[in-house]
Amino acid sequence: MVLTEGPNSELMSRLVDLVKEISGLRECRNVCKKMHGNLVRRIKLLSPLFEESKDISEELSEEETKGFELLRIALDSAKELLKSVAEGSKVYQTLQRDGIADKFNQITEEIEAALSQIPYDKLNLSEEVQEQIELVHAQFRRAKGRPELQDHQLEVDLAIAQREREPDPAVLKRLSEKLHLQTIDDLKKESLAFHELVIASGGDPGDWFEKMSSLFKKLKDYVQVENPEADSSEAEKAMIKHRSPVIPDDFRCPISLELMKDPVIVSTGQTYERSCIQKWLDAGHKTCPKTQQTLLHTALTPNYVLKSLIALWCESNGVELPKQPGACRSKKVGSSISDCDRAAIATLLDKLANGNAEQQRSAAGELRLLAKRNADNRVCIAEAGAIPLLVELLSSTDPRTQEHAVTALLNLSINDINKGTIVNAGAIPDIVDVLKNGSMEARENAAATLFSLSVIDENKVAIGAAGAIPALIKLLCDGTPRGKKDAATAIFNLSIYQGNKARAVKAGIVPPLMRLLKDAGGGMVDEALAILAILASHQEGKVAIGQADPIPVLMDVISTGSPRNRENAAAILWSLCTGDSQQLKLARQFGAEEALKELSESGTDRAKRKAGSIIELLQRVDAVVTQSQL
Repeated sequence: MVLTEGPNSELMSRLVDLVKEISGLRECRNVCKKMHGNLVRRIKLLSPLFEESKDISEELSEEETKGFELLRIALDSAKELLKSVAEGSKVYQTLQRDGIADKFNQITEEIEAALSQIPYDKLNLSEEVQEQIELVHAQFRRAKGRPELQDHQLEVDLAIAQREREPDPAVLKRLSEKLHLQTIDDLKKESLAFHELVIASGGDPGDWFEKMSSLFKKLKDYVQVENPEADSSEAEKAMIKHRSPVIPDDFRCPISLELMKDPVIVSTGQTYERSCIQKWLDAGHKTCPKTQQTLLHTALTPNYVLKSLIALWCESNGVELPKQPGACRSKKVGSSISDCDRAAIATLLDKLANGNAEQQRSAAGELRLLAKRNADNRVCIAEAGAIPLLVELLSSTDPRTQEHAVTALLNLSINDINKGTIVNAGAIPDIVDVLKNGSMEARENAAATLFSLSVIDENKVAIGAAGAIPALIKLLCDGTPRGKKDAATAIFNLSIYQGNKARAVKAGIVPPLMRLLKDAGGGMVDEALAILAILASHQEGKVAIGQADPIPVLMDVISTGSPRNRENAAAILWSLCTGDSQQLKLARQFGAEEALKELSESGTDRAKRKAGSIIELLQRVDAVVTQSQL
């Protein structure tokens, strides 16, 4: 070996510094705490190796240098991982815990591989240090590929919190403790981490965005209501002195999850807090964070209607009205007209009322696009009196004009106030007529409009009475894939009303639903099961389904379907088997007991209840048979 100090000292100093930096990282307070702590502890034990190697006066061999260089690379990666896990969003870490565990294992493997490259016996280390490093190496070797023990309670609580709209407070309590989200300060830090994560996602938040938003909102509401004063400032205590009201979802910015002060609309129709979406756009993103659709433009339109609703909500709940920095004093708060061109809309309406066929078609088409663009336009167009004129055009003999009219009404119906105006204008019979006799595009949009209107319960009755259901079933059978989806969602919503269930069964809904259910490649299995589950609760529906040989396909879904489909299939099976020994017998022949036992252990809460109830029915039959044989 050649006598020199420089190369060893520089490399070892970097390794010593890395261990110090890792040792000084913020403590991890989330579900990754154990993995984080174990890795930090093992890395800290490597420090004596680097300290002694730094003082070796002989230059390291190529083999030794390679080993230490690999170790430096691995520790650099470890530092970044440990830092991101400790400082990142706790909710995100929880939802991504399996992927994070894989990263920890990968780092462990890299450190172990690097240690294997270093020949300790050739480094002239003290006996004490050599023994310690060999022990640490053995720890890394044992940890390699050994999965962390799963927290089964956490798994169960997460599943419940994500699935149920209003989870049990005991579940949220356990989660808030496990995630260390228990104070107002914790929530603020998490909200900031969430915001930064969205901005840093490169325009593609991915599937986790909605899941993370929903889970954080539930935890946030729980902490603010159940533990409002823990570790909070005096100002915060005063603000939530009498229990904080739960902020409606529509009033929260999808990015920050905070009550919006200055809501603005992007080109996809989604609303965000101005400062949040501006930061997103300033980062160079060209997509809508929530829908992932490409933005047609980056103009931000004030959502005065929503801002007014937020102001009313704040006033009625004793919440201080959010102050908008630099608000334009020349505009009235709540004005829904300021960003719309009244003159242009008035001109279009004049063409609808008095123009020739070509002018009417053109004007209806322009109103269709304006109504799609944003919420302000929908309010402006309705206030200008367009709805009755568009309803008249539903009877137009020009197919394109009819398409434009029904689609414009669909877009306008997104606004709840407009729904009432459309129904009061006598639109339902004309929309049903378009559904029966219009072009395919017009029929599809008529179905979607009926679905939108049926959100209001009294409209379900009127739409069913107007003869919509047979026409929707026809579209379900012969429509395009999109048309079938529109028809199915409308039928599902209408069938929530008991009287429409009988109408649907009499109109022959069950056979086409069974065909869709058996066609796994058709993309309509989810919809077919959801509608059948509603119909099965009605006696006529139960009989019709029972006559369609449903047991084999239902058992197949229960065995191999998605969680929601297994739940609906179990609900249908329970309805069929209740009071019907023949269906119970068929279910048993197709392996119901084993499949239902598995579902009762691993399904959704509702699926578990239904599976348990069917198993009880089967056991009662067995008991009766046994009793009769005695």
